Amino acid sequence: MNLSLSYKTMLAAAGLACTAFAPAVQAATPAEMLAGYTAQAGSPAVPARGQQLFTTRHGREWSCASCHGAVPKQAEKHASTGKSIAPLAPAFNPERFTDAAKTEKWFRRNCSDVVGRECSAAEKADVLSWLMTLKP
Repeated sequence: MNLSLSYKTMLAAAGLACTAFAPAVQAATPAEMLAGYTAQAGSPAVPARGQQLFTTRHGREWSCASCHGAVPKQAEKHASTGKSIAPLAPAFNPERFTDAAKTEKWFRRNCSDVVGRECSAAEKADVLSWLMTLKP
């Protein structure tokens, strides 16, 4: 018995087994994302709270509006890097809030910059519910 071949086979099988149980990143709709955040929060989203969270600086250098605009219906530029940012409101950018992993990544990063911590599910629901009220 070739021990190294057996070991390599076991490692490959273990790796395959791990990927089989990894959650798949699935596309979603903004409404499905909102429903998930609302369920996690255990209370309904409040668009007015979302707008307030979005436009307030929270004692820090930036607000969400610093980079996305006070009403995020058009492309804007990052306050520090100048990099172009596509519209945030789903009605103006159909790709927004359609990928759960990407949405979580950007909420985590931006909440850290703006609020100084991760946003709660209720805060995410509030912001998303407000963004979903913005129409052309």
